[in-house]
Amino acid sequence: MEPEAALTEADWAAHRPAVFGAAYRILGTVTEAEDVTQDVWLRAAGADLSGVRDLRAWLVTVAARTAYNVLKSARVRRETYVGPWLPEPLPTGPDAAAQVLVDESVGTAMLLLMERLTPAERVAFVLHDVFGFPFARVAEVLGATPAASRKLASRARARVRAEGATAGREPAAPRAETERVLRAFKAAAEAGDMAALVELLHPGAVYVADGGGEATAARRPVLGAETIALLAVRSVRIGRPDGARLVEVNGRPALVTYRAGAPLWLDTVEVADGRLTEVRRLANPGKLAALAPLVSPGHV
Repeated sequence: MEPEAALTEADWAAHRPAVFGAAYRILGTVTEAEDVTQDVWLRAAGADLSGVRDLRAWLVTVAARTAYNVLKSARVRRETYVGPWLPEPLPTGPDAAAQVLVDESVGTAMLLLMERLTPAERVAFVLHDVFGFPFARVAEVLGATPAASRKLASRARARVRAEGATAGREPAAPRAETERVLRAFKAAAEAGDMAALVELLHPGAVYVADGGGEATAARRPVLGAETIALLAVRSVRIGRPDGARLVEVNGRPALVTYRAGAPLWLDTVEVADGRLTEVRRLANPGKLAALAPLVSPGHV
């Protein structure tokens, strides 16, 4: 690539998805990732880029360094978060407003695994394992040596594998199977059909809810098909939603339940052998804002 003296709109349009994608994977929140993306744009727009030979790598490096600083301070806030923390959902289907490079690393399950890494491990993992950056460039972001950055990425990779194995996570079910199970879950919950819900849920299923102290939600993980089925039925009776629809979030099918054109909660799930093994319910209204356009009266 020839050196560029200034950032053009075409260049930014081409590389913005990578900038946002790196920030989102590092931070796990759409709002903070958008802020980082805007910061990168402002810095790049005013910079002399004549010495930059790989513009994409330069922009992603700036995004990663900014996100790394944000993540270190965000960890303090998350330690005092009320109840379980779930990533802010990212619409990735045809209705998505923000483009992002979609792969397994942007999935909700992977973001939750990466949440258990240290900030430095997470950055090293994202930049090297996802974006393929050499360790010399990773080291620039972390203020470390290439050898130390290699160790961080290796440790992160091992922890992600170990945490996934401990959680008993199987490879993601095919899209069609996940959509079928979500439709059946929706129908059974709306009908108050406990027997059908129990049949849909694995006996050892786990339910995790994020209300962030702003919405009613279980403060601890809930185990067992019968208990989760009861929660699903009670939620519909208490919430009195207008309906629910399938959407694509973080590259996977999900179910958003809404009332009066506003999302009430979002269910992301794991499915194995046609049954739900994990239900993650996001009810924090601040995190659901990005889904509002998907359930507006004119859209549903």
